[in-house]
Amino acid sequence: MGETARRGRGGGGAARRAERSAVSFETARFIERNIPNFEVLTEEALEIIERNADTILEEVGVNFLNNPAALERWRAAGADIDGERVRIPRGLARKLCETAPAQFTQHARNPARNVEIGGRNLVLAPVYGPPFVRDVAGGRRYATMADFNKFVKLGYMSKWLHHSGGTVCEPTDIAVNKRHLDMLHAHMTLSDKPFMGSVTEPSRAQDSVDMASILFGADFVQQNTVMTSLININSPMTFDDVMMGALEVYAENNQAAIISPFIVGGAMAPVSVAGTLTQVLAEALAGIAYSQLVRPGAPIIMGAFVTSIDMNSGAPTFGTPEAALITYGAGQLARRMNLPYRSAGSFCGSKLPDAQAAYETANSLNMGLLSGVNFMLHACGWLEGGLVSSFEKFVMDADQLGALHHIARGVQIDENAQAMDAIREVGPGGHYLGCEHTQNNFKSAFWKSDLLDYKPFETWEDEGARDTQALASLRVEKMLNDYQQPPMDPAIREALDAYVAQKKAAEPDSFM
Repeated sequence: MGETARRGRGGGGAARRAERSAVSFETARFIERNIPNFEVLTEEALEIIERNADTILEEVGVNFLNNPAALERWRAAGADIDGERVRIPRGLARKLCETAPAQFTQHARNPARNVEIGGRNLVLAPVYGPPFVRDVAGGRRYATMADFNKFVKLGYMSKWLHHSGGTVCEPTDIAVNKRHLDMLHAHMTLSDKPFMGSVTEPSRAQDSVDMASILFGADFVQQNTVMTSLININSPMTFDDVMMGALEVYAENNQAAIISPFIVGGAMAPVSVAGTLTQVLAEALAGIAYSQLVRPGAPIIMGAFVTSIDMNSGAPTFGTPEAALITYGAGQLARRMNLPYRSAGSFCGSKLPDAQAAYETANSLNMGLLSGVNFMLHACGWLEGGLVSSFEKFVMDADQLGALHHIARGVQIDENAQAMDAIREVGPGGHYLGCEHTQNNFKSAFWKSDLLDYKPFETWEDEGARDTQALASLRVEKMLNDYQQPPMDPAIREALDAYVAQKKAAEPDSFM
């Protein structure tokens, strides 16, 4: 558990009001599921998909572009190399994947916020990658570093969010070749939750390792995982030198990578669920196997980012039945490989944090919980198909993540939960409001939203008839006002500042 601000307590209502108004820095522990996974594929279907994925790797192959070292690694492992096409003998990729750990710890600079990735655990991380931001005051606009810092602070203050994430928005006012330094610096100094490294160029991945070595100590970084990174595969079946170069840096330094196909069904994969699952598995097998060729035992997460496509507009769609079936099925495939699994998020295609956004996001979040996801990137803040990070939607989603925590607890069946004494005490025709069991349990019995409005109509109207977006805007303002920066060793802060300044001064700005 994180630290919770404490206040002196008097008696009665004043003490309770003070407790409710105290600024809280509590972070819920990562989710440990006590509910079953939802599985949609039979044993026969799983075997067919696995056999077909091996066939694709053996007969069709995958491309490793502009990366002679990767081709040599594959050649030495027994693959057939034809130009930049790598054909992998049946069973070889799966065998290589066996050295990847089934579960690992990602350390935070505050050890109380360490997370366990894999097993029956679920770690929630915020939106990643949008170039635009939106709020009710400024509308839709290009993101800046000031926006980025606000999102990191909101992530730090969000109780149900376990991870600070990575590129929560793309700060377009900072040079492309230098913005990763500012983003990493923000995650390291404005929060003490775990964070992600840069992948937009191999040298930026190395900067991430170097800065983490300042923060944690070089020996600690080499012996422990302190960063997760997102390595996307260019579906269909193409591995570029930029992403693979970043993967190589992280694997060599014992840092985790999410190896994830990026698929829009009907454009980057077949329109059928089974066909898409086959391609997802083939791509993931090749990418994970390559990480193990770089360093056996390197921590990885098997990813599956899958949407369908609107065949009229060409736009990606979210919260759809087909995406759900693929996400459930990919979870089964990941578990059969004994690997951590990344998928789902607060996905939606809506332009505003409205009813469409809420429906699609709810479908996607619940799907992620039930499919056995271990690391959920984009768990809050996603809008407009991932083009926009929304401040209001960030806190709306982050609030709803609390519901996932409570669902994941499952049904308690101990003596207190059976409530037999309460049922006897109340008897027929009574009510439970004043009984001893209710008095002993009401504070923790039900999940309570910190955002949604459940007041009577008259009260709601008197307070301005505010919709959820208006309430979310007020909550953003409150959380940022309540924010208090976590303490850091001044010597470490000075070293990080100096590293960033030296790297920025070493080359001219580039916006390409």
